[in-house]
Amino acid sequence: MVQACKNITGKPPKKKCCANMERLLSPRFFKAFCDSNRAAIFAYLAGCCEPVTVSEVAERFPIDISVVSRHLAMLRDAGILNAEKKGKSVFYFVSYSALVGFLRSIADAIEACCPNDISDKKETRNERKR
Repeated sequence: MVQACKNITGKPPKKKCCANMERLLSPRFFKAFCDSNRAAIFAYLAGCCEPVTVSEVAERFPIDISVVSRHLAMLRDAGILNAEKKGKSVFYFVSYSALVGFLRSIADAIEACCPNDISDKKETRNERKR
């Protein structure tokens, strides 16, 4: 992904803008949330606050257990969930620290990339509140 940023004069900067963003914007992460079933499964697991088996997740959704298993695997591969195998069962749970760290690093990179845009928008919002 290449981004063309413009400075205040409207001209592109001489150096590559937001180089860190390309490294952070993982298509796998965003693709994991592109499916409404995966988003619902994530929300369910986030609300459980404890590891849940594939069959327990499948009981909550009107889709086949094999499809639930693939959705869980995709969320796991994206770093959103962790999985632990105990005997024949696989328990899934939200990887909160990894998720928060990833989202925080994206927010930090956006602020570093275009700090003027962010501060301008904050000022505009504050002016509207007055």
